[in-house]
Amino acid sequence: MMFNRPRPIDVTSRLWRVNETQSDVAGDGPIALLRALIDLGARHRVALAACSATGFVAAALYANSVPPTYQATATLLLEPRQSAVSGGEFGAQQTLDLNRADSELQTIKSERLLSAVFDSLNLRDDPELGSRQPGLLARLLSGAGLTKVQGSGETATVGPAEPDAANAAIELANEAAQAAFLNFMSRLNARRVGQSFVIEIEYSSSDPKLPARVANATVSGYIYQTVAFKEQIARAGTEALQGRLDSLARQVDAARDAMHAGTLPAIATPDADARIIGAALPPLGPSAPRKSLIMALGGVLGLLVGFGVVVVRMALDRRVRSAKELAREIEVRCLGSIPDVPGAEGVPWHITNPQQQKFVAAIRDVRTNVEIACTSLRNEKSIVIAVVGWTPGAGVSTLCASLAQLISRGGRQVTLFKADDGENARESSDNQPAVSLAGAAFAGLVPEQLSFEDVGGVAVLPIHSKDTNANLFTDFRNPRVRRIFEAARARGDVLLDLPALRHSMDALALASYADAVLVVARAGRTTIEEASESVQLLRRAGANVVGTVINRTRG
Repeated sequence: MMFNRPRPIDVTSRLWRVNETQSDVAGDGPIALLRALIDLGARHRVALAACSATGFVAAALYANSVPPTYQATATLLLEPRQSAVSGGEFGAQQTLDLNRADSELQTIKSERLLSAVFDSLNLRDDPELGSRQPGLLARLLSGAGLTKVQGSGETATVGPAEPDAANAAIELANEAAQAAFLNFMSRLNARRVGQSFVIEIEYSSSDPKLPARVANATVSGYIYQTVAFKEQIARAGTEALQGRLDSLARQVDAARDAMHAGTLPAIATPDADARIIGAALPPLGPSAPRKSLIMALGGVLGLLVGFGVVVVRMALDRRVRSAKELAREIEVRCLGSIPDVPGAEGVPWHITNPQQQKFVAAIRDVRTNVEIACTSLRNEKSIVIAVVGWTPGAGVSTLCASLAQLISRGGRQVTLFKADDGENARESSDNQPAVSLAGAAFAGLVPEQLSFEDVGGVAVLPIHSKDTNANLFTDFRNPRVRRIFEAARARGDVLLDLPALRHSMDALALASYADAVLVVARAGRTTIEEASESVQLLRRAGANVVGTVINRTRG
């Protein structure tokens, strides 16, 4: 016998609480985050597309406003040679290691060599190398007293001090010339290729012809400096051969002329300890700015900024947007999502368009979910369903009327007690019937004395009366009200279109008579806090809240 009398499942079960609502969340992780981002992007696709387009356009404007920059690179291979000394003998082969390669690189970067190239190409009066105007950010910081704006805006790092570096600095004493030289050094870059003995000399400029001239002139200047040093050593010998001197002199003259012309030496320079393996050629196109990359980056940044704005907006905006969000936030099952169909005030007799079909299907789903939630109460008996919202205009009256019409057309007798707030405010109190629930309770009328209005096969009775005193002094917890509901229940199902909770506590008193209570939240208007507070107030009053309904959803 004990097996035929099942007991209620213990809520305090240590294994699994099967009678509690389980969360729909499958778990956290990268997949869940990706799905959330995709859902977020789909819901706010217009705003994100606008942000991406704005970032793309801003990046395009910036890329087109920046002057183009051209680059040219000359390549030099360090290759020490044997040098002839007096008497036709050759000295020992000079060794070349990584330390010496670094030393030669610093020699190329030295102020002495670069100043010679700078002067030989007459770049002192080049407008591109003049004093630069501070940028907008620098001017703002300077105005705030945070930084000091300098004319050149850049500094250059020079190599180790050399004996003649002081003389070169004296020659550049003029402030404008010194600023131009510093800008020139900042545009020139010399670097080793990996751990090899190959040195690349690169120069950037807005003039497409200048980078190749400067890179070639720097290479020629280095060769000139090396060969001139060997010529001085050869001339210092007591028995120097005239042929050797003439060869060195020709190499010196060729390197000097090439440096002044911005080209490479016209003859071979075997005594330069370096071999030119790549001449700098005039660039065919600008190397900067990379407009396509900047515009792509601008679009991506705009998209990220758009996501950030959407996330912040969602964190600050607590309005209900979807059924999943409503169920997740207040932990109450959402029984239906009613689409926003303009002009829909009930269930039409003849469906003429897809929008009406979606609306009626959503109302039918709500009715089915309520029937499932009230399965244990139905048992061929009538049930009382109450529908309430936090504020007027949530669509409570339309939902109640639609549910009543759908149930009535299913073959059941339906009685609708409706409130006159929100949507029903358009009905004048002069058109309101003389009999109401509040008036009947206030006057002490019995259920048989009430006359219901027949609206499309639904018996309708207003909750509030046009008599202000009846509305103010009626106690909806009075046994007379219960008898009226019981009489209506005896005829069939009962729907209560309750007034808004925010403006009246009558909804709490009437909700306690219902077998099932639905809380209606309007999409884009009702907040999570309002829906949660509505559920809490109703449950504290003893009402059986079986779920929520989100009304007037889009998409």
